[in-house]
Amino acid sequence: MLNLKTVFNISSNCEIAMECNPAYLEMDDIDNLAAMGFNRLSLGVQDFNPDVLNAINRIAPKHPVKTLIKRMKDRGFKGVNIDLVYGLPLQTIDSFRKTIDKAIEIAPDRLVTFSYAHVPWFNNLQKKLEDYRLPSPEEKLSMLILSLDELTKNGYLSVGMDHYAKPHDDLAIALNEKKLHRNFQGYCTRETTGQVYAFGSSAISQLWDSYSQNVKSVNEYIEMVNSTGFAIERGYMLNKKEKIRREVINEIMCNGLLDFKEIANRFQTDTDSIKQVVDYHPEKLKEFEDDGLLTRADDLIRVINEGMLVVRNIAMVLDPMLKENSGSFSKTI
Repeated sequence: MLNLKTVFNISSNCEIAMECNPAYLEMDDIDNLAAMGFNRLSLGVQDFNPDVLNAINRIAPKHPVKTLIKRMKDRGFKGVNIDLVYGLPLQTIDSFRKTIDKAIEIAPDRLVTFSYAHVPWFNNLQKKLEDYRLPSPEEKLSMLILSLDELTKNGYLSVGMDHYAKPHDDLAIALNEKKLHRNFQGYCTRETTGQVYAFGSSAISQLWDSYSQNVKSVNEYIEMVNSTGFAIERGYMLNKKEKIRREVINEIMCNGLLDFKEIANRFQTDTDSIKQVVDYHPEKLKEFEDDGLLTRADDLIRVINEGMLVVRNIAMVLDPMLKENSGSFSKTI
């Protein structure tokens, strides 16, 4: 069996991860992935309610998720994760509470509660979901608060936005040390974020100054890899301003702390230049400050715990690109 470590020179602290669909995952698959060199797995559960899964055209897990998680931990996988989504068709506050309770019982190292992004103008297939009852924004907010309350009461730490981790997990440790970071795949530590090399059709890689996506067709992906070694369909190069904006937004969304002096030092410039790049003006944050969600000094912005519930909205204030692409994105709730 192929072992990734025989093909690549891999750092000792490298994370080799895969997201798995529990509808198809077998116990032997977990064993084989461990033997190949993978060390972190995530399960795209979405919801434990079969009616909700049926509405979004998802197949229920082939094996009990608790059994799959135990097998992963027995095989030495770290940071074992479950993905859940709130705001899905047919979900109610009560049904999502049961899903959260089930997840707590299973006890993964990490747990994510993503907000469902309804963007039928971008994905035409989502229009079919409107045949079902979709939760209102108020219900989605209640589901968000419910997950935060229940998970933190049961031993998880709230990490960034929508993510939770056990205190022993690397993400929780990085958060406490203000070293939490984020890449295209989600939250990580600044030590291990490195570069993201994505394998497979439609996969997206992230380097320091670029993003690239592989072709979406599996057959075309295989053919291109066999013939050229690469299967890149499109890519994007970041300029210096875009790198600065990414760093500023990451610091707010990851650690709830933005030190303009620190960012300026990283890019060997001054704080005024950083503020200009993100079009920062103190009055833009006044509403959040008045609501007691953050504190602000000349070169330091600190988001308090309650403010992390709306940290995405705070980060949006620091992203001048949103003005240029108004209407392209989903609502935050």
